[in-house]
Amino acid sequence: MKSTQISIKEIARLSGVSVATVSRVINNNGRFSEETREKVIKVIEENQYEINSIAKSLRMNKSQTIGVLVPDISNEFFAAVVLEIERFFFEEGYSTIICNTAKNADKEKEYLKTLDGKMVDGLVCISGQEEVLTNILKRKVPIVCIDRRPKVHSNVAFVESNHYEGGRMATEELIRKGCRDILVLTKKNNLSSVNERLSGYMDALKEAGLPVHEYQIVYIDTKKDNLEAAKLAIQNQLDQRISFDGIFATNDWMGLGALLVLQENGYKIPEQVKIVGFDNILISKYCNPPMTTIDQDRVVLANKACRFLLDMIEGNALASELHQVVPVTLIQRHTT
Repeated sequence: MKSTQISIKEIARLSGVSVATVSRVINNNGRFSEETREKVIKVIEENQYEINSIAKSLRMNKSQTIGVLVPDISNEFFAAVVLEIERFFFEEGYSTIICNTAKNADKEKEYLKTLDGKMVDGLVCISGQEEVLTNILKRKVPIVCIDRRPKVHSNVAFVESNHYEGGRMATEELIRKGCRDILVLTKKNNLSSVNERLSGYMDALKEAGLPVHEYQIVYIDTKKDNLEAAKLAIQNQLDQRISFDGIFATNDWMGLGALLVLQENGYKIPEQVKIVGFDNILISKYCNPPMTTIDQDRVVLANKACRFLLDMIEGNALASELHQVVPVTLIQRHTT
């Protein structure tokens, strides 16, 4: 293996062509014959030439990299979406830089600065903070948000599950199975996904002629993990002797927390209390009893987001088309 990097000038000399021709072959851009391409490639392979990606990025104003901001890479739903994004862009010839923000605005800001400095060609932002901090980007970078409605619309696309319909479907399932005092277990924030699930819950109750009481909206402590926070929130309801026969949890971990604390208090599920979660992650399938939940199609979400971003990068996207809503599905199991 050679210890030094051969120059483009040397490749040109050994190939018997101009430096400009070598550059066109390397970048697969411009006119050159197949015979010329083969000669240049042969010299490159023999000398183990590696393209200086930074220099190439500066010349072409393109890095062939995509930045992905994810709030919690350990979250099964987010991880599945990120894996699909990485697969899609790898097949399109792009590298992916994955940044775990831990739902921290300062950390997200620093990652955005870093990704901007690395000249990423586009950004995918998955639900976390309430808005994308686009004001700190020095370049006009195409952005796609997943499950996170952007507050700015210029150069930003949005792909989301039908969270409102998911909230309705979950609540209608509980009503259909005979529930009349239904709690919603959720987080108190301004993320569009959470708010729309809550709106679907409220509208389903109203359409069934059931009252919506303030005590039925149960917010968990966001400083604790979802499962433990949900257990504490439902235990508090039990301690206050608040009557309920159904729970819609706006994610599956909260649903599992509710299930566990009810079982610890001697409740039979679903005979005494029925539960519907949201996301359809593995724990909903393998808890006991398996949990009824709303499925988000993570593959479709990721692929639509990637296609949007690729079209934006290549200049083929229409601003009027940069919003897509992906249908959700009710998965019926044994907690209803």
